[in-house]
Amino acid sequence: MRKAGLASLAFFYCDFREDQKKGLRGLLSSLLVQLCHQSDSYSGILSKFYSEHANGARHPSDDVLAGCLKDLLKLPGHAPVYLIVDALDECPNTSSIPTPRYEVLNLIGELFKSQIPNLRVCVTSRPEAEIKEFLEPLVLHTVSLHDESGQKRDIEE
Repeated sequence: MRKAGLASLAFFYCDFREDQKKGLRGLLSSLLVQLCHQSDSYSGILSKFYSEHANGARHPSDDVLAGCLKDLLKLPGHAPVYLIVDALDECPNTSSIPTPRYEVLNLIGELFKSQIPNLRVCVTSRPEAEIKEFLEPLVLHTVSLHDESGQKRDIEE
């Protein structure tokens, strides 16, 4: 669907071993870059955003990056946008406040509350209590594989 221009897709794999892949800033930056390559109007928003921040000399806050993503997602007349956040449990749940995991969960909650009509979000994670508790009120569909024998063998290997 993406190749045919019928949808946009952005994918982020959380990885606690890489600084850029374990928190909100890395997720936002990655999603924005991926999406801007898929639509001229997305590129326009990101180019304007880049210019407003002294052509990259001023680093925007995470809130400003999140606002840019929401603006991009709210563009009228666009095909569905699929955002995939894989391995959310890999975002650290450290003692810092807010934790990187909470920041990512909070963004997902904000996107859900924004009720962007063409937005579809898929989140994968191990069934950790705080993740389940946060996401349960938001989800339309869940799939649980953690008790499947094939999945357990895959993890063991």
